[in-house]
Amino acid sequence: MNRYSTAKILPAANEIKRRYSNIKYPSIPPSSNDIYVYTSLGDRYDVLAANYYSDTTLWWVISIANTGTTGTNLTTDLPQDSIYIPVGTQLRIPSNPINIVNLFKLVNSY
Repeated sequence: MNRYSTAKILPAANEIKRRYSNIKYPSIPPSSNDIYVYTSLGDRYDVLAANYYSDTTLWWVISIANTGTTGTNLTTDLPQDSIYIPVGTQLRIPSNPINIVNLFKLVNSY
């Protein structure tokens, strides 16, 4: 899924540079069907998305689900500036990415 397909193209003073509106990500509440894993050497968001969703472009679902995790049993708030995950980090893999993608499209529709 192309995350920027729903982004609105903003008018620019010159036509040389395009600007896009900000992308909003939905809150992904925990579910009793979510999978929890500990990362090992070589794990990346895209690799995990391929393993669990058969779609590498859904890496952002796992990334967003593991940020701002206060109040959960996850031990760390992972940075959004890298696809690499520290070894031994517990991650939540949301069980239903289709609902999350649909919610993403809804909050970014104009």
